[in-house]
Amino acid sequence: MKKHQIRLLAATVALCVLIVTARAQDNQKPAYLNPSLPPEQRAADLVHRMTLEEKASQLVNQARAIPRLNVPAYDWWSEALHGVINDGTTEFPEPVGLAATFDAPAIHKMAEAISTEGRIKHGMAVREHRANMFFQGLDFWAPNINIFRDPRWGRGQETYGEDPFLTAHMGVAFVTGMQGDDPKYYRTISTPKHYAVHSGPESTRHIADVAVSKHDEVDTYLPAFRATVTEAKAGSVMCAYNDVNGEPACASQFLLQDQLRGKWNFRGYVVSDCGAVVDIYRNHHFKPSQPAASAISLQRGMDNECVDGGFLVKDDSDYKAYVDAVKQGLLKESEVDTALVRLYTARMRLGMFDPDLDPYAKIDEKELDSQAHRELAHQIANESIVLLKNDDTLPLKTSGLKIAVVGPLADQTKVLLGNYNGKPTHTVSILEGLKKEFSGATVNYVAGTQFLGHDAAPVPTSALSVDGKPGVKVSFSKFDMSNINNPEAMKPVATRIEPTLDAAARPFPPEAASVHPLVIRYEGSITAPETGDYNLGMKASGFFRVQVDGKNVTSSFGGDPYDARLGTVHLEAGKPAVLKVDYSPNEEGKPAAQLVWSKVDLATKPEAVEAAKNADVVIAVLGITSELEGEEMQVSIPGFKGGDRTSIDLPKPEEDLLEAVASTGKPVILVLTNGSALAVNWANEHANAIIDAWYPGEEGGTAVAETLSGKNNPAGRLPVTFYKSVDQLPPFEDYAMKGRTYRYFTGTPLYPFGYGLSYTKFAYSDLSVSTPTVAAGEPVSADVTVSNSGSREGDEVVQLYLKFPSVSGAPNRALRGFQRVHLAAGASQKVHFDLKDRDLSMVTEAGEPVIAEGEYSVSVGGGQPDTSAQTLTKTFHINGTKSMPE
Repeated sequence: MKKHQIRLLAATVALCVLIVTARAQDNQKPAYLNPSLPPEQRAADLVHRMTLEEKASQLVNQARAIPRLNVPAYDWWSEALHGVINDGTTEFPEPVGLAATFDAPAIHKMAEAISTEGRIKHGMAVREHRANMFFQGLDFWAPNINIFRDPRWGRGQETYGEDPFLTAHMGVAFVTGMQGDDPKYYRTISTPKHYAVHSGPESTRHIADVAVSKHDEVDTYLPAFRATVTEAKAGSVMCAYNDVNGEPACASQFLLQDQLRGKWNFRGYVVSDCGAVVDIYRNHHFKPSQPAASAISLQRGMDNECVDGGFLVKDDSDYKAYVDAVKQGLLKESEVDTALVRLYTARMRLGMFDPDLDPYAKIDEKELDSQAHRELAHQIANESIVLLKNDDTLPLKTSGLKIAVVGPLADQTKVLLGNYNGKPTHTVSILEGLKKEFSGATVNYVAGTQFLGHDAAPVPTSALSVDGKPGVKVSFSKFDMSNINNPEAMKPVATRIEPTLDAAARPFPPEAASVHPLVIRYEGSITAPETGDYNLGMKASGFFRVQVDGKNVTSSFGGDPYDARLGTVHLEAGKPAVLKVDYSPNEEGKPAAQLVWSKVDLATKPEAVEAAKNADVVIAVLGITSELEGEEMQVSIPGFKGGDRTSIDLPKPEEDLLEAVASTGKPVILVLTNGSALAVNWANEHANAIIDAWYPGEEGGTAVAETLSGKNNPAGRLPVTFYKSVDQLPPFEDYAMKGRTYRYFTGTPLYPFGYGLSYTKFAYSDLSVSTPTVAAGEPVSADVTVSNSGSREGDEVVQLYLKFPSVSGAPNRALRGFQRVHLAAGASQKVHFDLKDRDLSMVTEAGEPVIAEGEYSVSVGGGQPDTSAQTLTKTFHINGTKSMPE
């Protein structure tokens, strides 16, 4: 019998013992209330006291209260990708920017801060007895450690880039920081996602069957998950939407049983991505009914189903399939027990039944959005910035200059926060940062283009009509997300005609005042005064979706009452178009939703060119935002589709603006905001300097300004390859790694993985390897001296790459070590690397991890060997071979 099968059998026997032991204590104090017992035993005791209906109600993210057992309701769904998704929390750079720091200790410290704030927010919600605990829990569905295999994927911004080794180290740092180091209790639980082989396209994620080789799974897609489970001991894992080699990820024998619970000995719980279990039946057609699909997911190792959209579910619709599965003989109640023991073991370890003993239950609320956390956000934002080009134009002096700043993104804050973000109490825009840092200079701001601007005016009554009369029809109904496209299923409790689409303009009718959750549907016609393309959308707090002539224009699940979310629609003068808007206000706070528009005009504004002519230097803040790239979005402008990208070029309106200001002959500094690679070929040839700021978080404007002034000496490194165009890439839908990422790409990129410049210079010397020959399985160490040979203090990211013997399946080279060091001008430091057996291994074409016999080369320096980075190389030989566990 295989080892992992023995482990599974042993775990089943152990669970039975725990349940028998718990039942023997029925006449004593309930074991689940005894903190001296192991959490698994306490969980088993509690689970066996539940009825089938009660058990099923715990299998979904909105776990119901069980009053007779004093079990409170709990929502397992909370998010903390780069800060707790909540109001008044600290927001750090988007993860692709975190990866650019190449600073795992900083990411660990950040995760500690995030989990501390998550604890505080949870404590507030519990004390206030909130009925809806959505996003108020202690189980955080982060980090996203999918491999960013293709720059077209819109959610790549959420990841740590394209390299499995870098992703694994950042993921381990994040998980351990979130979960804490108490031997008995978690500070929070961290959930690596989306397991596995998941990286777009967004438009097909619910139906796609991803074909992938065993080599690419073991070599690329699984190592970071393995590390967060086996090294960081992640308390949970999220399974993905898509099929992998014919099986849904949330019902995959290979992923969940063979790898996760078998070879990796994972003991925590698995949560589904939201709607993934429904997909097993509805979209993948893997099983003939929903009860059968729910049953197979539980039997294969999924324990908690995310099935709702954040609104309170008042009936049994979300968990009924599990009750039906048991009654139909598709699922054993003992299999339900197995999942629930895992879930309640987690709740025990989160201290939910021992509030007086939990060391994290009494964190001082002053640590929420504290000055220390803001300073950490500032530090990490500084570390994340990558200097891509500099002809010595940077750094700029802070006084006596006339600076022209162009680009709408300079004056925005939302762009800095990326996606999956909370709402910080303050965010510093790039323009604000520049004005503060360059207070002795003249800073003149001109947007220069409408593209990505948010200027829009309320749609007037004259443009709205219903049945030939001014205004819109408004219907108030109970929100049912599953029936949002079926208006007959959401019968209104009240209807009326209103002159404008403005939810705050009039009080709700009495019939709607007590309806929760509430959806307001606005229906009518919209008529433009002039023919053309229009930016149309909403300023709103809460969920909204705008449709014209049956097509989605824009939508948002969070919204912003002060900042418009816009989409593009073509309207003919005097010709009414069918308008439908669905809006659900936040359950806390006043409703706010206003329909706004502006006519599209993407021409470069002449005042931007005039500002450049009158300046000493131009700072162009351009790029993309999370309004263009992201999760399953309604975006269809040129170069973007449904959240993904069809082009990696700088959008044309921005390229036109950049070329126009550069034509004045004044020095131009390009500041990029982006969550993925941009093919800035023209800028690389013509701009004087380029920095990549990513989506740098709440202190992003400060970090950008300090980098331009030289107060921050940039040392970020690219965690992704910047290709010259999509023509250098295989088809987006192809998950084979051949031709992708620096490990398998054979062309010449615009900027390579690991690339980044500095305002000082570094030199490498005295590279040594511990031994010229070693037996397979024995470690190898390397030492190098790095010196700051320039005139400024700064950080250097020392990178170690390994080249393997000529074995089929081996990558071109692979990152196997990195360390960020700070050096004063003229200082030197010896940097040491230990290469353990897994670091020395590669994966054969057949998918077998091995340490191969033959000659290896180890290159250490400021980037990859055979690029512009300075590196030193040594060789060593491994005798024999050694198979490594998957």
